[in-house]
Amino acid sequence: MFKTAGLIARLDMKEALTLASNLAEYLENRGLAVHFEYELAEKIGKTAKGIKLEEMKPDFLITIGGDGTILRACLSLPKPEPPILPVNMGVRGFLAEVTPENAEEAVDKILEGKFRLKKYSKLASFIGKERLPDALNEVFVSADTPVKLFHAKVWKNHTLVAECRADGLMVATQVGSTGYSLSAGGPVLDPDIDAFVLTPVCPLTIFNSVVFSAKTSLTIEILKPENALIVIDGHFRRLVDAGTRLTITRSENETRFIRFEENFYQRLKNRLFFAQGGGG
Repeated sequence: MFKTAGLIARLDMKEALTLASNLAEYLENRGLAVHFEYELAEKIGKTAKGIKLEEMKPDFLITIGGDGTILRACLSLPKPEPPILPVNMGVRGFLAEVTPENAEEAVDKILEGKFRLKKYSKLASFIGKERLPDALNEVFVSADTPVKLFHAKVWKNHTLVAECRADGLMVATQVGSTGYSLSAGGPVLDPDIDAFVLTPVCPLTIFNSVVFSAKTSLTIEILKPENALIVIDGHFRRLVDAGTRLTITRSENETRFIRFEENFYQRLKNRLFFAQGGGG
């Protein structure tokens, strides 16, 4: 079923680079053509096989790192995205269930068809007619400098929902509800709930998270300060002016993960509630 595999890895982690090189050899021995993210190819001496993420279209993609590596890939991959097999090299790695030790076994199961695909919704963001990259985790808006208070109005389908003064506002998906949004006091969304959550960061007045149907169109109207910052999945950044209206809806695109044993709440317990530190 699969003839080509893509490989990306956390570039600042020696163990991730070593695993990428070894896994590439294993994939090629199984008869697959391997495409490397260009920067990874340079790191491991495979420059001739390097491809920019924006041009990578393998049958499936293996990410070696933590959640940050996955998010970086999803921001740049052509749409529709290939199915992703995440191998966890990070401390937390909530999105990944495969360890380095069983990566080759996971490849065998994929080639034997012993897997299933789990689809996750994404968020589409617009400034006027300009579309920003889709978010798998969250869209975060704040002042351009941390010491300034962020002031904005939030509209749901043209109805004013709230006016908020806080360090920032974020809109998170089901996946993103277990990340920054959770750290800011937001709820965990069950992955089967078709919704997203608006969470303020350190609000000046009492303002709890609000869960919206995924059919909702949210607009964040930036009032102050003069300069604000939009961050998508921790990687994409855009400076904007006061008066900017950022509209967020459910994207038509999805991210698909290759899964073998899906137990969301066990992963939540193991990787978040009892984990320390973070990984990318």
